[in-house]
Amino acid sequence: MATLNPNAQPDSLRALPGGGARLRVAVPSVATRVASELRLQIAEGDLQPGAKLKEEALSEELGVSRNTVREAFAELVSERLLVREPNRGVFVASLGAKDIHDVYTVRRAIEVSAVRGGGTPERIAAVRAAVEEGKKAAAAGDNEGLGSANQHFHGALVALADSERLNTIMSQVLAEMRLFFHKASVDGGFYRHWLADNDQICQALEAGDAELAAERLTDYLNRSEEHQAAVHAAGSATSK
Repeated sequence: MATLNPNAQPDSLRALPGGGARLRVAVPSVATRVASELRLQIAEGDLQPGAKLKEEALSEELGVSRNTVREAFAELVSERLLVREPNRGVFVASLGAKDIHDVYTVRRAIEVSAVRGGGTPERIAAVRAAVEEGKKAAAAGDNEGLGSANQHFHGALVALADSERLNTIMSQVLAEMRLFFHKASVDGGFYRHWLADNDQICQALEAGDAELAAERLTDYLNRSEEHQAAVHAAGSATSK
């Protein structure tokens, strides 16, 4: 995890000719940048469900104050990516059946819409790059790499819309996806199963048939939700 520099010029003031200053907008605070880093760590599978996050260790690792880490924790708790347990600490969340349905509802709303709108050749090329990343990981037997490639694929689909707001929403969705995908991917074959679907969606985009790509993605998401619900139900039954 890269060290963040709290003294880097994230100032909310910018000099104007004549010595004046004006407010700059959308300048992320250090706490927001720490939250973004932790969110990415969850999305990439580096922080797994149930992992305990230690405030002091993160403060030293990132070179920020413990108060900043606490602010970042609060942001991620509000997003349901972390949970704070009294007298125990802060942990990476484990999601339930209701969360799965909610996340897939959001995914159908933003991913399918983004795909249906098509995209520039450069953005479609990014989708293809994620597909090829997955194929290389599969060939190498790298299941974690497959998981990351799958995340990159879905992020690239939303990026087709060229909307920073949608990208921001998707960053949280990707983190939540990885949390419940972790249980499904224990057998090592979960991500490999979806490679052909990713390729077919990408092929439709490359052929200029955005509607076909959207139809394939909708079917994909419906099947994926059913699979996740079944895995969660099986896990819940086993734990009883």
